[in-house]
Amino acid sequence: MIETTINGIKLEFKTDRMLFSPKRIDKGTLAMLSVVEFAENDKVCDLGCGYGFVGVLAAKIIGANNVILLDNEQLAVDISKENALLNDLSSLKVYKSDGFNNIEDHDFTKIICHPPYHTDFSVPKTFIEKGFNRLTINGKMYMVTKRKEWYKNKLISIFGGVKIWEIDDYFVFMALKKSERYANIKPRKKRRNNYGTSNKKYFT
Repeated sequence: MIETTINGIKLEFKTDRMLFSPKRIDKGTLAMLSVVEFAENDKVCDLGCGYGFVGVLAAKIIGANNVILLDNEQLAVDISKENALLNDLSSLKVYKSDGFNNIEDHDFTKIICHPPYHTDFSVPKTFIEKGFNRLTINGKMYMVTKRKEWYKNKLISIFGGVKIWEIDDYFVFMALKKSERYANIKPRKKRRNNYGTSNKKYFT
């Protein structure tokens, strides 16, 4: 079990050693959430929810009916449902879905994701492309990773731009949907940069 308090909200979570970061709330996820502001009119998707930390927190802030949690692993879905009940969120929706394949929901204002680490980028590529399609205009996709260039280039190619924060050795990305069409911007050649200390924000 994990017990934590975020922004004055007390939460507790059942975890499992087969799920990501089972002993503590992941630092990357906390870094990402430090730049996310939830609003009453939000419709939020916790994409790749694990044991449900992001979705449960969002539901505590804006209401369970405004949040859905997705994961491809049945164990994650089952434990997220338990954690919804554990935190008095009986109406929180948790679905087993490979990305967005098994749901019809759309018009999200925020999609929040800590993508899995793979040697290739097939999963985050799908998350970004399909996530764009499920966002409303002016909706935002947030992602956090240890890698910068591929995510920066991919998000720019689809959304047309991206904001990047470097926090606690993680890169946090926020891309804003301004059009119904992919931007189709080709990545620029990598340039040598010296970015300095953490908590720096980049606009691209």
